Amino acid sequence: MSLLHQGSSEVDDAARGEELTKGTSHIVVASIIATVVVIIAIAIYVISGQKPPAAAGEVTRVAAHMMHRESSGLDASGRPMPKDDFDQVLVFTHVKLHNQSKNPLFLRQMLTNVTLDDGLHTSYAATPTDYERLFQAYPELASLHGKPIPTEATVPAGEWVEGDFVTSFRLTKAQWDARKGLDYNVSFRYQPDLKLAATGPVTEQ
Repeated sequence: MSLLHQGSSEVDDAARGEELTKGTSHIVVASIIATVVVIIAIAIYVISGQKPPAAAGEVTRVAAHMMHRESSGLDASGRPMPKDDFDQVLVFTHVKLHNQSKNPLFLRQMLTNVTLDDGLHTSYAATPTDYERLFQAYPELASLHGKPIPTEATVPAGEWVEGDFVTSFRLTKAQWDARKGLDYNVSFRYQPDLKLAATGPVTEQ
């Protein structure tokens, strides 16, 4: 074999190697592109399939009223029992709820959550009847009176419901002032709870 022939063979092998390398790089690039396209398609499918929460809402006003109370000294059957003195905080809240779904929402209950150093303290909203009784018993609270929100309301699709409710906590003013958090849970039938934060100032009356 001549030197000329040998050189030609080496050149051919090098060319074939270069073509093989080019072919391999094209396959890698094509695989990466295909993977990216698949990921984008999956992301679009997931995002388009997600639905907004069934309910949304906001807390528009919160007022607190401090009270010192004394129990009646009678038990449920009317028999005498030791009186109990305690401090109480009444939390008056105005809330707006929106049904974002295509079906009715059935409101069950609302809770106020106060976070203190010793953990979470929770109180259920008084019923509209008890809400009204409170203002009859304490006329000095008249400035805090509003339209009570029904605790068993049905909210039609796309509609809003709003109103006031009151919750109570056995806390001193010092404990209330030292709170670390204040938020709310709104409970619906057949739906996850809606959690709302008290973002505005809390007035005291």
